[in-house]
Amino acid sequence: MNPPVDNLIIGAGPAGLTTAYCLAKAGAGVRVLEADPRYVGGISRTAHYKGFLFDIGGHRFFSKSKEVVDLWDEILPDDFIDRPRLSRIYYGGKFYAYPLRAFEALANLGLIESTLCMASFGWAKLTPIRDPKTFHQWVRNQFGERLFGIFFKTYTEKVWGMSCDEIAADWAAQRIKGLDLMSAVIDGLKRSLGVRPAGGAVAKTLIESFRYPRKGPGMMWEACAEKIKRFGGEVAMDTRVTGATWDDSTALWTVSTVRGDGSGATMTARNLVSSMPMRELAHAISPAPSSLPQADGLKYRDFLTVVLIGQSATTLPDNWVYIHDPAVTVGRVQNFRSWSPEMIPDATSSCLGLEYFCFEGDGLWSSSDADLIARASREIAVVGLMRAQDVTDACVVRQAKAYPVYDEAYRDNVAAVRDELAALYPTLHLVGRNGMHKYNNQDHAMMTGMLTALNIQAGRRKFDVWDVNEDAEYGEAGFSGAKEALASERPVPGRVT
Repeated sequence: MNPPVDNLIIGAGPAGLTTAYCLAKAGAGVRVLEADPRYVGGISRTAHYKGFLFDIGGHRFFSKSKEVVDLWDEILPDDFIDRPRLSRIYYGGKFYAYPLRAFEALANLGLIESTLCMASFGWAKLTPIRDPKTFHQWVRNQFGERLFGIFFKTYTEKVWGMSCDEIAADWAAQRIKGLDLMSAVIDGLKRSLGVRPAGGAVAKTLIESFRYPRKGPGMMWEACAEKIKRFGGEVAMDTRVTGATWDDSTALWTVSTVRGDGSGATMTARNLVSSMPMRELAHAISPAPSSLPQADGLKYRDFLTVVLIGQSATTLPDNWVYIHDPAVTVGRVQNFRSWSPEMIPDATSSCLGLEYFCFEGDGLWSSSDADLIARASREIAVVGLMRAQDVTDACVVRQAKAYPVYDEAYRDNVAAVRDELAALYPTLHLVGRNGMHKYNNQDHAMMTGMLTALNIQAGRRKFDVWDVNEDAEYGEAGFSGAKEALASERPVPGRVT
């Protein structure tokens, strides 16, 4: 067995790599364990196929956190491009700009339907559901029942594979923060009239442009991994964690791993940082926590992308199109050229990623690549974004545990597991989307990694990573305040308490 490493980090996604980068830069020993044999970045990786590059899910580089933006620039200083945000909704055979343009939406819906939508919104404001518990209730309060049915219900149920009455209101409040029908209508009127915002806070849902690495988001995390190595850290690929044992007498973790060829290894560490799914971590840890039943109650939604390549006659300027129409099963279509022209190896090919939401092991997930490609080719023609005969090549990319599910029980389950792990294992740190079972963006995941690195440097849990909000901001003082507070203290090596 090798000598103990200071910090062992499970997962080379945005949270894990950010933690490792911050620690390695400060001179701490770091080893990152990544199960994927090829890619770093987790769901933020960039996949490759015959010279074509694919973003798994679509990752805008936009954050209200200056510290996150500064770190992006530090890791990847010369490779960002500015991209216009262009997206639409497909519903009922028509396309709607998203964010909505008032006059276009009015024309597409028709005067009667638009009037009914506004009346439904008015009724929701007059008779709000107090303390909404479900996604349905929350959206109904913000937009009215009729618009919920048109623009939220079908797409949301495609994504989650469950009724909107089973999804917790937390998810809507987090993902549609700062937006209701009135603000959307006012913004849509301004856009229709060509008026641009004069400043002030803008809901993330309404931003018009974003930064993007010219060869996809994986470019950021590949650069991050390389810099960790230059700082003296290690990134071990094709290394899956199978067990983690805590010894209270030595304050050390013993972690067992296995590689794709079946070979195993055991290593020890003072601090263990986990971005692996909380449910899997609870089963890997020994002594086993008593909250295993709650961990088993945590659910995940998976998805797969069918990439269609061809010479399409259809001009598509969008970054992505949300498919709200129940006539097809595809949930969203990515247009990779609009993310960055450098993701396409020639000047003429179209490359579209059709996203299908599923559960690992279900009929869709288990379908053959040939069947999925045939389905995607049919459905892209129905939507009208590409003719089936224009498809000349294709591939399938599967992504397990893409989204932690926010069902009615998730909050209590997370709290039970989180609180017990914190009490039993003083040098265990949970970070990132799956590590914390929080549906967040990569800037949020990065902030949890930054704060975890500060906690490890401080030798105690000085900052509560669970207080990072949806804008990747931490507390009233912000991340800068946290750094200043830490700078006034002498770092304590070893055990975190």
